[in-house]
Amino acid sequence: MNANIVTLPGDGIGPEVTAQAVRILTAVADLFGHRFQFESAPIGGAAIDATGSALPDSTLHACRSASAVLLGAVGGPQWDGAEATVRPEQGLLALRKGLGVYANLRPVRVPDCLADRSTLRPEVVRGVDLVVVRELTGGMYFGDKSRGPGEGGEEAIDVCRYSTAEIERVARRAGQLARGRRGRLASVDKANVLETSRLWRETVTRVMAEEFADLTVEHVLVDACAMHLIRNPGAFDVILTENLFGDILTDEAAMLAGSIGLLPSASLGAPGTPGLFEPIHGSAPTIAGRDLANPYGAILSAAMLLRQGLSLGTEADAVEQVVEQAWSAGLLPADLADASTTPYGTEAIGAAVAALLTDAAMPATATR
Repeated sequence: MNANIVTLPGDGIGPEVTAQAVRILTAVADLFGHRFQFESAPIGGAAIDATGSALPDSTLHACRSASAVLLGAVGGPQWDGAEATVRPEQGLLALRKGLGVYANLRPVRVPDCLADRSTLRPEVVRGVDLVVVRELTGGMYFGDKSRGPGEGGEEAIDVCRYSTAEIERVARRAGQLARGRRGRLASVDKANVLETSRLWRETVTRVMAEEFADLTVEHVLVDACAMHLIRNPGAFDVILTENLFGDILTDEAAMLAGSIGLLPSASLGAPGTPGLFEPIHGSAPTIAGRDLANPYGAILSAAMLLRQGLSLGTEADAVEQVVEQAWSAGLLPADLADASTTPYGTEAIGAAVAALLTDAAMPATATR
């Protein structure tokens, strides 16, 4: 396969973890006979400093023309001042909108070798295998915003808006995913309070009844879901929810495995459009440039890029398998290491995973 992959390293630890993901993708291409061309483009704070825009037109054009897009992270305190009119996060939101990626898939797996790294008891988290499907281009993040004088002083307004069509398309994506897994879907809302959630629940109920009657579907209020993710996370298979709730719940779910640095994501749109693949963590500016960043979320995002972006399932499986081998061998970064474990740096982890991948693939490639 020939593929053009646009990389958006971004800010903070973004360039460091993206470099390791590219290292793994390069190893995959060499081992399996593919040709991946990488093109780097600015986004976020780095783009603001260079161009004044968090998403330059040239970056969006490159991403729209790509086979897939790999993102690092955006943001940092130097762009967060109250007087700032352009913020790094605006570039990420504009990119999602510009690519039309409306379904964000965030898998959470806790293999035996990581069960003792969570702050929860190992018996609670061991064997967890769930996916959150987060609607990505609607809701409060993209609703009308205003700020001005009000009766009680300054007033700020963020509008949460959803349409039936937006809910239908992400519900179908979640239903298709659940059908290929264990057949259970939990739709999360706040229908006892919010009108958008009542529309969400009504629409999901109809789509599931008409198109996915073979699934077991339940509706869960977002506050109850937050509790159950800690109490009994193994009960979940596929979780479907709107933009804001999905953002919050997946950060919570990341800690089931012990670190937000482990979680990858895939943002997908209509067939034929490039997907956006990124770790869910932020830019972590306090550890940037110190070889301390956890690159596993970015490496696993590269695996999702192979599977969902390029339809290379065998190659994606190979990456995921060697990542788990690395965990079992104790190749853990500082955010997962304990007093009895020597932490590995960002660069060392990337090199070790690439070496494991090469060793694992050698028997297969030798027969070609």
